[in-house]
Amino acid sequence: MDEEEPLAAWAAKREQRLRPVGQLRAVRLAGGRQYGAHVAPGEPRLILRWDGYQWLPETVAEDYAAAQRILHGIEGDGLLRLAHRGQRPRKAPGRHRKPRGV
Repeated sequence: MDEEEPLAAWAAKREQRLRPVGQLRAVRLAGGRQYGAHVAPGEPRLILRWDGYQWLPETVAEDYAAAQRILHGIEGDGLLRLAHRGQRPRKAPGRHRKPRGV
Protein backbone atom coordinates (compact mmCIF):
# COMPACT_ATOMS: atom_id res chain seq x y z
CA MET A 1 0.00 0.00 0.00
CA ASP A 2 1.34 3.41 -0.93
CA GLU A 3 1.64 5.93 1.86
CA GLU A 4 2.16 9.61 1.34
CA GLU A 5 5.57 10.94 2.26
CA PRO A 6 5.61 13.33 5.24
CA LEU A 7 6.22 16.96 4.29
CA ALA A 8 9.37 17.21 6.43
CA ALA A 9 10.96 14.20 4.68
CA TRP A 10 10.05 15.59 1.26
CA ALA A 11 11.51 19.02 2.15
CA ALA A 12 14.75 17.41 3.35
CA LYS A 13 15.15 15.45 0.08
CA ARG A 14 14.35 18.58 -1.93
CA GLU A 15 17.04 20.59 -0.10
CA GLN A 16 19.63 17.96 -0.98
CA ARG A 17 18.75 18.21 -4.69
CA LEU A 18 18.92 22.00 -4.83
CA ARG A 19 22.02 24.01 -5.65
CA PRO A 20 23.72 25.14 -2.42
CA VAL A 21 23.38 28.81 -1.50
CA GLY A 22 26.67 30.64 -2.00
CA GLN A 23 27.90 28.52 -4.92
CA LEU A 24 30.11 30.46 -7.36
CA ARG A 25 30.36 30.30 -11.14
CA ALA A 26 32.26 32.26 -13.78
CA VAL A 27 30.99 33.53 -17.14
CA ARG A 28 32.84 35.34 -19.91
CA LEU A 29 32.09 39.04 -20.25
CA ALA A 30 32.28 38.86 -24.05
CA GLY A 31 28.99 38.93 -25.89
CA GLY A 32 27.54 35.98 -27.75
CA ARG A 33 27.19 32.36 -26.78
CA GLN A 34 28.93 31.09 -23.66
CA TYR A 35 31.11 28.24 -24.91
CA GLY A 36 33.40 26.18 -22.66
CA ALA A 37 35.00 27.95 -19.73
CA HIS A 38 38.50 27.42 -21.16
CA VAL A 39 37.72 29.24 -24.41
CA ALA A 40 39.45 32.63 -24.73
CA PRO A 41 41.52 32.36 -21.53
CA GLY A 42 42.68 35.99 -21.72
CA GLU A 43 39.19 37.53 -21.51
CA PRO A 44 37.79 38.83 -18.21
CA ARG A 45 35.25 36.72 -16.32
CA LEU A 46 32.28 37.76 -14.20
CA ILE A 47 32.02 35.78 -10.96
CA LEU A 48 28.41 35.09 -9.94
CA ARG A 49 27.08 33.84 -6.58
CA TRP A 50 23.85 31.81 -6.17
CA ASP A 51 21.56 33.26 -3.46
CA GLY A 52 19.02 30.44 -3.53
CA TYR A 53 16.84 32.12 -6.15
CA GLN A 54 19.06 33.84 -8.72
CA TRP A 55 22.69 34.41 -9.76
CA LEU A 56 24.02 37.74 -8.45
CA PRO A 57 27.26 39.45 -9.59
CA GLU A 58 30.07 39.07 -7.06
CA THR A 59 33.28 40.34 -8.70
CA VAL A 60 35.24 40.45 -11.96
CA ALA A 61 38.34 38.33 -12.59
CA GLU A 62 40.95 39.51 -15.07
CA ASP A 63 41.26 36.17 -16.92
CA TYR A 64 40.44 32.45 -16.81
CA ALA A 65 43.25 31.58 -14.37
CA ALA A 66 42.23 34.29 -11.91
CA ALA A 67 38.60 33.13 -12.12
CA GLN A 68 39.61 29.55 -11.31
CA ARG A 69 41.63 30.72 -8.30
CA ILE A 70 38.55 32.58 -7.00
CA LEU A 71 36.17 29.67 -7.66
CA HIS A 72 38.36 27.10 -5.94
CA GLY A 73 39.70 29.31 -3.14
CA ILE A 74 43.36 29.09 -4.19
CA GLU A 75 45.70 31.61 -2.56
CA GLY A 76 48.59 33.21 -4.49
CA ASP A 77 49.56 31.74 -7.87
CA GLY A 78 48.47 28.20 -6.99
CA LEU A 79 51.88 26.55 -7.30
CA LEU A 80 53.00 24.17 -4.56
CA ARG A 81 56.57 24.75 -3.47
CA LEU A 82 58.59 22.48 -1.22
CA ALA A 83 60.50 24.34 1.47
CA HIS A 84 63.44 21.91 1.66
CA ARG A 85 64.28 18.68 -0.05
CA GLY A 86 66.17 16.39 2.28
CA GLN A 87 68.02 13.20 1.53
CA ARG A 88 66.06 10.19 0.41
CA PRO A 89 65.38 7.65 3.12
CA ARG A 90 67.72 4.66 2.91
CA LYS A 91 66.67 1.05 2.86
CA ALA A 92 66.80 -0.78 6.14
CA PRO A 93 69.93 -2.91 6.55
CA GLY A 94 69.57 -6.67 6.16
CA ARG A 95 68.89 -9.35 3.63
CA HIS A 96 66.18 -8.63 1.13
CA ARG A 97 66.01 -11.87 -0.75
CA LYS A 98 63.33 -14.34 -1.53
CA PRO A 99 63.54 -17.43 0.70
CA ARG A 100 64.79 -20.62 -1.02
CA GLY A 101 63.10 -23.99 -1.21
CA VAL A 102 60.02 -23.36 0.84
